[in-house]
Amino acid sequence: MATATKQDYYELLGVGRKAPQKEIRQAYRRLARKYHPDLNPGDKSAEEKFKQVQEAYDVLSDTKKRQMYDQFGFDAERRGAVPPDAAPGEHFDFQGFDFGGSSGTSFRDLFSQFFRGGAEGGAMEEIEPGSDLEYHIRIGFWEAVRGTVKKLTITRLDICETCHGSGAVGSPQVCASCKGTGQVSRKSGQMRFNLACPQCGGSGHVQTPCRTCGGEGRIRRTETIDVRIPAGVQTGSRVRVAGHGNAGTHGSPPGDLYIVTEVEPHPYFERRGDDLYTTVPITVSEASLGAKIEVPTLDGRALLRVPPGTNSGQKLRLRERGMSSLRQAGKRGDLYVELQVVVPKPIDEKVKELLRELARLDPEDPRRDLFARATS
Repeated sequence: MATATKQDYYELLGVGRKAPQKEIRQAYRRLARKYHPDLNPGDKSAEEKFKQVQEAYDVLSDTKKRQMYDQFGFDAERRGAVPPDAAPGEHFDFQGFDFGGSSGTSFRDLFSQFFRGGAEGGAMEEIEPGSDLEYHIRIGFWEAVRGTVKKLTITRLDICETCHGSGAVGSPQVCASCKGTGQVSRKSGQMRFNLACPQCGGSGHVQTPCRTCGGEGRIRRTETIDVRIPAGVQTGSRVRVAGHGNAGTHGSPPGDLYIVTEVEPHPYFERRGDDLYTTVPITVSEASLGAKIEVPTLDGRALLRVPPGTNSGQKLRLRERGMSSLRQAGKRGDLYVELQVVVPKPIDEKVKELLRELARLDPEDPRRDLFARATS
């Protein structure tokens, strides 16, 4: 009857039944810090909650035990259930063991003996590298061309200055539960099991959790840093700032900071990768006879040769006049200039006569084969 009143392990940790191991681990760490006896001295309800959280995590953090719990629930204790991936002929008969009595081993302890070698409680000291952070910034077109330095205010998990990231203060003390051995004995019927001490995680020593960080070893801190944005970034580029992500636990390395850029468009230059595109107007005489014209580039004015007989829409390329390449140091894209022929307006009779004379001298019909091609 006792098991009927036990709270579901998933509900106890506040996670869904399909939760990944990372989410289960984070939920356990949060609750374990909240209800740890050293942070709640004399609070029996917090101590009991701490034990329940440990038991729930011990089952859900182990793949085999979690499969059995998902399939049978607490009923797995009396069924002598076999893990779904057990080897042929492998059987774990739990009949005759005292699962619920105060002198018997618990469901959690017995499973730890078979599937983990009794290594329980060690999750309190689990070491995790710091996670990465990502921030988005908007920069101007010319800042992307030349590169820039931006001030950025970020909030991240940093090493606790009180405990220097250890999560504990003071000198280690011999664990009172296991007397420094790191193991405790549990009896079930006529059998006795040696399990890792849940109080010290098997180390044989305990330390007082740091009150500044709650035993996490990290605190949330806001700081302003200078970030160098290299020349050539575009919308969606990721600039890495090493070591400026969240700090890791118990001295493990920090993550990185990634800056995702959004570059404002330019009214004259259109960017496609490292290449730039622009449109330059030319006169009818320049298109017909050819000419040398000046065009704007990122580096100032450049001379462009227009070949004779140029049509409107024709593109000419200026090599190495585009954006700097992030992938190839020292390389630049190209600038593509689309020529647009501007037809003069016949504002007086003299201009009209010149155009009529041009038509008589060059009577070629540019639409001569148009309909033949359209119907072929």
